[in-house]
Amino acid sequence: MHTDEDLTERLKAFEGRPAATEGTGKDPVNLPMIRHWCEALGDTNPAYSGPDAIAPPTMLQAWTMGGLSGHTGRSAAYDELLGLLDAAGCTSVVATDCEQEYDRPLRPGDEITFDTVIESVSDRKTTKLGSGHFVTTRTDIRVGPDLAGTHRFRILKYAPAARPEKPPRPRPVVNRDNAGFWEGVRDRKLLLQRCTACAAPRHPWLPGCNACGGLDWDTVEASGEGTVYSYVVMHHPPFPAFDPPYAVALIELAEGVRMLGNVIGVPYDKVRIGLPVRVEFREHDDESTLPVWRVTG
Repeated sequence: MHTDEDLTERLKAFEGRPAATEGTGKDPVNLPMIRHWCEALGDTNPAYSGPDAIAPPTMLQAWTMGGLSGHTGRSAAYDELLGLLDAAGCTSVVATDCEQEYDRPLRPGDEITFDTVIESVSDRKTTKLGSGHFVTTRTDIRVGPDLAGTHRFRILKYAPAARPEKPPRPRPVVNRDNAGFWEGVRDRKLLLQRCTACAAPRHPWLPGCNACGGLDWDTVEASGEGTVYSYVVMHHPPFPAFDPPYAVALIELAEGVRMLGNVIGVPYDKVRIGLPVRVEFREHDDESTLPVWRVTG
């Protein structure tokens, strides 16, 4: 049985070995690609246009890319390294970061070559994603014998951390402005703000009245009766704490304000605009209480 130390020693033996055979840029450095790059990034530096143009330094990797057809020069050593990590349970991969160094500017007409080596393999690291090893490759880009720049690319090959079967629901964000509303929900009351100057109710809770601008307010308990004003059925993206599909509706309360919430009491595909609903308070495993809307008609 191999220990972590044994595996790390075997992995580090790959340092310095080629990750890819020597490659050649599919196109010479050229003005159209430089123009597209600058337009995409909104870079108007005059150094990147005109008869004496140079390529933006950050395009360094772009000249090595193989496009949709890709490159076929990955080395047997790199495949062996990844296979060793797969066998150790590090079957997932995520790119983490890259670094670039610039030695000379690239100009239209330059034809580049490049070679890539396995620069380093880290000791086993534990991350939020899981534990594994960082693998750094270094690509040297040349024009003839001259080094134009270096691109380092780092990945994490890791064994995914165990996940809970179902993570807890996200809790409501309670702040100074809306704390009174959530205190009411905890007491199974649906409290609305009411402006003391013009008596307009409002939701969500705000520091001032959106009707007259008044800053003074009190609260009034809503009846809890309302109708579906609008709704969506959530299918994608899936959130692990929820079980799609489910309906989320904008409810128009009898008091004239609108409030978001889940609709219950009918299948998600039976929710319709105009359905009568009544508030219901539902407790969750994390001891939070949320208002939901039960169809009554």
